[in-house]
Amino acid sequence: MESTILRTENFNAFFGTSHVLKNVNLAIPRKKISAVMGPSGCGKSTFIRCINRMHEFIENATSTGIIFLDGENIFKFNPTMLRRRVGMVFQQPNPFNTMSIYKNVISGYTLNGYKLSKTEKDEIVETSLKHAALWDEVKDNLHKKGTFLSGGQQQRLCIARSLAMKPEIILLDEPTSALDPISTSKIEELLLVLKNEYTIIIVTHNMQQAARISDYTAFFYLGELTEWDETKTVFTNPKNEKTSNYITGRFG
Repeated sequence: MESTILRTENFNAFFGTSHVLKNVNLAIPRKKISAVMGPSGCGKSTFIRCINRMHEFIENATSTGIIFLDGENIFKFNPTMLRRRVGMVFQQPNPFNTMSIYKNVISGYTLNGYKLSKTEKDEIVETSLKHAALWDEVKDNLHKKGTFLSGGQQQRLCIARSLAMKPEIILLDEPTSALDPISTSKIEELLLVLKNEYTIIIVTHNMQQAARISDYTAFFYLGELTEWDETKTVFTNPKNEKTSNYITGRFG
């Protein structure tokens, strides 16, 4: 039996009167890659934004039900502390364009008022960039702007920025959709290494990507979780007709 790190219980999310996630019950296993799939507008991105409470930033956004992280209700956490434990990487690479590579990596500490010695900063920057498989490419240019990097390197810098906070979970919202195939392949290879230390939840439209790298797959349709199983089972023997239709290209 796999250890569960994250569990949702009768979870619903709304934008005003629009009901975008409907009674989602899901247990995410620790140190695995879980893919979240489904047609556009099915609630995939909303689901992961609820996990680190970014959903609350949107006007008229509300939720009901509970999300547990290591058995604790995330809605009782200080949101800033929660986001240290649950990192987020977005669809478009978004390094802070006024900051150097070095400052980007430690920005989670500096922007939240943490005081670190130069030695601590240096160590965090080097370790995080090494974990993001970027250190060798940027170690001689740490004080250049992060925006001088290629798109794939910028996305790995964003992953390093997330890793710097030593999260337990990394959420990725279509992290390779803006990247070329070579950069995509590097990110996928990186995620397969990172799952040895982190729990990874990735929203992807790319079924081949989900099949290549994920251990488990959740399929959402119109806000409902219609399928959740080991990825191999979801792709070869889905239980729900909607999942089967999506995978075989009959809709979505």
